[in-house]
Amino acid sequence: MQTVAKKRVGILRGGAGREYLYSLQKGGDIISLISNNLGDKYKTFDILIDKNHIWHFNGVPIIPGDLANKIDLAWNTTHPSFSSILDSLSIPNVSTPSFPATLQNSKELLREHTKELGISMPRSIVLPLYQKDFDGPVEKYPMKKAKEIFEKFSSPWIVKSFTEDSNMGIHLAKTFPELLGAIEDGVMHKKSILVEEFISGKVASVHSVPNFRGKDIYTFPLSGSFGNLPAQAGFTPEEKENLYGLARNLHVHVGARHYLKSDFLVNREGKVYLLQIESTPDVRPESHFSQSCESIGAKSHYLIEHILEEVLQ
Repeated sequence: MQTVAKKRVGILRGGAGREYLYSLQKGGDIISLISNNLGDKYKTFDILIDKNHIWHFNGVPIIPGDLANKIDLAWNTTHPSFSSILDSLSIPNVSTPSFPATLQNSKELLREHTKELGISMPRSIVLPLYQKDFDGPVEKYPMKKAKEIFEKFSSPWIVKSFTEDSNMGIHLAKTFPELLGAIEDGVMHKKSILVEEFISGKVASVHSVPNFRGKDIYTFPLSGSFGNLPAQAGFTPEEKENLYGLARNLHVHVGARHYLKSDFLVNREGKVYLLQIESTPDVRPESHFSQSCESIGAKSHYLIEHILEEVLQ
């Protein structure tokens, strides 16, 4: 019996900037999932790009041009710019195009771009990393910024520091003193701070994948949760169909290639808000993506295999 050669998949992770650790985790999760569940068809290779932009192939420094003879396709969890190198080497790759990656990291740009679809987003302000020379005395900074925010939109507010751990430095401030304290905590973390208006309503995430189960853009059934906020039951059939339609439109509108997760909130009046988008699936067993796959009778690795096969076509 003839043995079919395994496809060689290189997983790019690392890079530089504040997404470095995030990329290390995402890439590691994908390596584990493919190795543990698709090892009969694919062999994974860890391609680490360190903070000095030196490439390593399974721990050994390598020139990117040498990858063409070592892998059949790649999955890029680093900055989109590295995918252009893979493209120049004619290596098929799973990646996030530059434009949706930019939208994912900038709520202001995402808000402007989604206006064309009639989608609103909660109002927000990003407070850049505190700098003494520019912002003045640190003891006066929180009060100054709290007043600026209070003048732009009223309470309650969600205040979040851009820490490596997305669960750290998150506050729900209902009063001005609480807003002040949350900003003080954010300054202590020595990171930029996101302040967003808190809107009460039902939250849900919709995953979308192209060319799956006979659909140009397949949307997973509405279920699960957004971040640390539990999804609330009670979506009407009309609300569900509206969210599915918005998710499909977003997938096309932002130029997502292989996958998109759209986080929505529906307020008490039925108005829909987009909270954020994400273009790399979270393949950990306990993730919302994995739970959504289970809800349609599929395992998460089945969807990952579908994505890989789409790239190889």
